[in-house]
Amino acid sequence: RALRARLPADPAWLHQVHGTTVVNAGRLRAGEEPQADAAWTDRPGVVCAVLVADCMPVLLCTRDGRRVGVAHAGWRGLSGGVVERTLEAMGEAPDRVLIGGEDSEAIDALAGIYGRWVAPERILRTNLWSSELSKLTANAFLAQRISSINSIAALCEGTGADVREVARAIGSDSRIGPKFLQAGPGFGGSCFQKDILNLVYLCRHYGLEEVASYWQQVVDLNTWQQQRIARKVVHKLFGTVTGKRLAVLGFAFKADTNDTRESPAIRICRELIEEGARLAIVDPKVDPRQIAHDLACPSLTVGEATGEGGWLIAADPLEAARGADAVLILTEWAAYRQLDWHAIAAVMRRPAWLFDARAVADAEAARAAGLQVWRVGEG
Repeated sequence: RALRARLPADPAWLHQVHGTTVVNAGRLRAGEEPQADAAWTDRPGVVCAVLVADCMPVLLCTRDGRRVGVAHAGWRGLSGGVVERTLEAMGEAPDRVLIGGEDSEAIDALAGIYGRWVAPERILRTNLWSSELSKLTANAFLAQRISSINSIAALCEGTGADVREVARAIGSDSRIGPKFLQAGPGFGGSCFQKDILNLVYLCRHYGLEEVASYWQQVVDLNTWQQQRIARKVVHKLFGTVTGKRLAVLGFAFKADTNDTRESPAIRICRELIEEGARLAIVDPKVDPRQIAHDLACPSLTVGEATGEGGWLIAADPLEAARGADAVLILTEWAAYRQLDWHAIAAVMRRPAWLFDARAVADAEAARAAGLQVWRVGEG
């Protein structure tokens, strides 16, 4: 019923194209006709509309529309586009394709589509609840690793340890592995927090308050890490950032994207603006209008005098650092690994700080240029 509510009332769009029609769910809204992208199966009389997303509802019906089956499918880290195009772009097969449903015909038809590209042993079949919880749990476990290593990063700073050495040591254990053990400002993006909070809601719905609290803590620690970084900046700058210019390098939630959804930079920047800082933000892909939307305040104009905090856009790191008391690296763009710290230090106020929340900058070069350096997880 929930699936049908998202589809046009007239099922005429669900038409036969030599077997199976695949449509892009990214553009699908109630009352709109989805766009057919490809036809992949030749099962007479069966039409399969694949709504491609992290978890894909799939509607199967006979040619006359009398019988409906529903299945869901999802795979590692893919969203948008059609299966063939996405797999070609990946250049590899997914770790697994998970198909959940209660209708065996729907499941088999969908498995047949993926079977064109994916080995049979990588196609997993479950019931609907197992497939939905598998998707939520996978993202929850990945986010949990990030919060876990960030908690250890804070401990490393207090004890004199280096979280990168700790991560390398535990990551060499085959039971743990090295992935998602990079300390930083916390996780962002559209999936991790949303899926954990969905898991929390389900746990509370079923009376599992202790389980809900466990997973809620993953999100809470992620928020705490971002607040901790903002407080660290204020503390190191003599307890106040009011009226001080801070260069912020990176605003996207990760490198090589313009996606700012739940970006750690948002909360860190908001905290610093509330403390009265004037931020000069530079990101190679994020539109300034998106930054204004995320920070819920318009940008300052160059030279604008105000007693309150705010932000403005900068063309490059050198411009952002001009007259700044500190540089903050919040997104791990490759270019930030090779910055000219002598040139940057020359245009900053003294004493000047580098706060590297991603641990990507050349810390020794920054120190040699005269900057004081804080790196996440470095005691």
